[in-house]
Amino acid sequence: MKLSGFPLCLLCAILFLWLAHAGSLRRCLISMDIHHMEKSFQGIKTAVQAKDGFQNITILSASETLYNITPSDVCCMTKDVLQFYVDKVFRNHKESDPRIQRGLSTIANSFLHIRNALEQCQSQKNCYCRKEVTSKFQLIVRNYEQMEVKAAAIKSLGELDILLSWISRNYQPKATTK
Repeated sequence: MKLSGFPLCLLCAILFLWLAHAGSLRRCLISMDIHHMEKSFQGIKTAVQAKDGFQNITILSASETLYNITPSDVCCMTKDVLQFYVDKVFRNHKESDPRIQRGLSTIANSFLHIRNALEQCQSQKNCYCRKEVTSKFQLIVRNYEQMEVKAAAIKSLGELDILLSWISRNYQPKATTK
């Protein structure tokens, strides 16, 4: 009995499509101009960080939270952290300097755009939140809530460079080798 190559090709095509779909579940692709956000923050970084009276404390605890996230958990952590910044940090900070306020508004608007894209991705079941990631995110929230609200907002704004760097590393296309 001789088998045609068609069933094998069909099986390979189905397997390829399934793997491509499974790969997309690990990470949601979003469009953003990270350089624009970084430039906005660089323009106000010194002024924002100068207001931070707690230089020895960190909210994002990079070694415990952001930098120990697996690629499959990046979407969830990003969505949660951006939601946190929009709901808590930007709302709890009142800025009188119009230059700083413009820079923060630019970043906040970008965060809203990215967060909305990630929420849509999650609604399509492409951004799953595991318990471990939720626990790591809760560490950020606890660090924030241990401080007085205004001081915590300023501290979190001063750490935007950490967050933007992490986002850049996790969402910029990887260079391909030929």
